[in-house]
Amino acid sequence: MLSIIRGSLEFIQNIYKERALVLALSVDDFRQQYLGSYLGLLWALFRPLLFVATIWLVFSVGFKRIGSDHVPFLLYLVCGYAPWVYFADCVNGGMNAVVNNRHLVKKVDFRVSILPLVKIISSFFLHLIFLLIIAAIAIYKGYYPTVYWLQLPFYLFCIFLITLGLGWFTGAIRVFTKDMSQVVSVILQTGFWITPIFWQVSSVPEKYRVFLYINPMVYIVEGYRNTFIYNKWFFADINALLFFLFFALIFLLIGVVTFKKLRPHFAEVL
Repeated sequence: MLSIIRGSLEFIQNIYKERALVLALSVDDFRQQYLGSYLGLLWALFRPLLFVATIWLVFSVGFKRIGSDHVPFLLYLVCGYAPWVYFADCVNGGMNAVVNNRHLVKKVDFRVSILPLVKIISSFFLHLIFLLIIAAIAIYKGYYPTVYWLQLPFYLFCIFLITLGLGWFTGAIRVFTKDMSQVVSVILQTGFWITPIFWQVSSVPEKYRVFLYINPMVYIVEGYRNTFIYNKWFFADINALLFFLFFALIFLLIGVVTFKKLRPHFAEVL
């Protein structure tokens, strides 16, 4: 076990050495994906914003009172949906990062393990715009910046941690089977509905609530709301924090081990 952990740390350390290349590739990927056409970035923003607007219009009457504190439903919704969109983009991008860059895989001196990380950072640039939208809505609704907003980088790191492990795992498996795309699609669809994006954790009976945190996005979504709405620190629920870190590190370890094991065979398949 110690050898696995030591090997994983070395694996991550080697990627850190390529940080300049990772950033350059991330910027280039963002330009190609969103700035390659006149409406590229607008379309990327339009789809999730249209979904938010639709949900808000349909459910604003029924959900206009979220809990006992009368939180505006629109703010509650975007605080849940924005991190989910970022998470889903990172997972999908990481899964396809290797197969979509097969020309780089065959280069002997190229560190293929940075590809899922490139997609995560590329998607982060778009997520920054959504964070500005959340901040604007929060201020408009009377939720002004507080010291709790400073903890937002922690939740961004949480998304980074969980999606990097998933990206390495799914990206490596995807090289050998297209079925991984279908599996991830089903998991993301299911995950969307079992994540409290437009419903409350408190609506689940307390004795079953602990099972919600098997889904790591529950902690992150609630964290965004604690940051922008409820003014709670990330360590306020220490059990939820430890639960998340446990699963995130397990996912990261599995991702590293899987990618290292399958990496030597990528060029043979692609």
